[in-house]
Amino acid sequence: MGLKDCQIIFDNPYNTYYVGQTVNGKVEVTLDSPKKIRGILIKFKGQAGVQWVIEESKTNNEGKTENERIELVGDEEYFRIQYYCLGGKDNDAIELPPGKHIYPFTCVLPPTLPSSFEGQYGHVRYTVKVILDRPWKFDHETKVAFTVLSPYDLNMNPSLKEPVKITLEKYFCCCWCKSGPLTCVIAIPKSGYVPGEMLPILAEVDNISNVDVLNVSFQFQKVVSYHSQFPRRETKKDVHILERVQVGPVAARDSKTWNQNMALPPLPPSNLMNCSIIDLDYELLIEVNVSGFHTNLTSKIPITIGTVPVIAAPTAPPISGDNVAVNMDPQHNNTPQLGWVGPQKGRLYPSIPSESEFGTQSIYDKDDNQYTRFNSNAQRYSPMYPVYDFSSTQTQQN
Repeated sequence: MGLKDCQIIFDNPYNTYYVGQTVNGKVEVTLDSPKKIRGILIKFKGQAGVQWVIEESKTNNEGKTENERIELVGDEEYFRIQYYCLGGKDNDAIELPPGKHIYPFTCVLPPTLPSSFEGQYGHVRYTVKVILDRPWKFDHETKVAFTVLSPYDLNMNPSLKEPVKITLEKYFCCCWCKSGPLTCVIAIPKSGYVPGEMLPILAEVDNISNVDVLNVSFQFQKVVSYHSQFPRRETKKDVHILERVQVGPVAARDSKTWNQNMALPPLPPSNLMNCSIIDLDYELLIEVNVSGFHTNLTSKIPITIGTVPVIAAPTAPPISGDNVAVNMDPQHNNTPQLGWVGPQKGRLYPSIPSESEFGTQSIYDKDDNQYTRFNSNAQRYSPMYPVYDFSSTQTQQN
């Protein structure tokens, strides 16, 4: 058989790095018999891609209308680094004895990379591939993904610290009569947040009308815009509801006030800076649902997601295997901790659910135009985004 196993192991157990950091790791090749190779090639790659299909009606030469399927695509490459950690393409064959062989690798990430992202119609991915270059035979390949984060300091934009307040008002008509207004005031303390933070919502409903309010709904949404390049420039929007809460009802000629908190899940930072084919935005959708055949009241508040919270604190420390959950300011008990939040509130977990999971081991890779074998115990693409645990107990830093 020869090759028994080939694993890519990062020095960071979360496979997550900030731009500008150095990615270090090792390749572990296990053989059960001697094997001849020309070398071991390491390939680092960062790229983005979008793809979707549309149908258009066209008239053929016979005057009949036909539906034509058009594939819209877009691609960007951010960096590509490759080198041999053993041997080389022009070298003579090397015979590796049975057993485990370890070869370290390293790569410095460029400082202008966009954050990793996985969506329904596109992605921003960073991968490392190990190729056992064999003379006159098919190469053995192993490929895994790692997450790259581009820091977004919310404190750099003063407007994100300002409170936001909107007022929705509507008059209802019944025959020749006009009722008093239905007024809904929504306020949030700021528009910039980090994952793991609570989004506090103040809602005041003053219903002087003769129409009942069924509920007031708040939806935290992710809005992704994909931009194709070929065969033409088009944009496709994809909206996902991430969190939803609602309050109410409010009877006619009644008033109520609520203070409602919404927990923000692990998310990539807004904008995907330095990526021109995918735009990422977040918003709070407010909808006042009323009874009868009347139109509901709706409005939106743009929300910005960053990696450094709106507090007087230094930039978030680099993620590493020994520094996953740290207090940013040991002098203040309410200072958040950087870490990975699991399903139970108040606890730090070593992993979080990914946006996209691929369990198969052999998948056709469009970038390389071939099938690629992946580690059996690793998901192909599983972005992991840092969050802040605002409920953690204060710990003393050494």
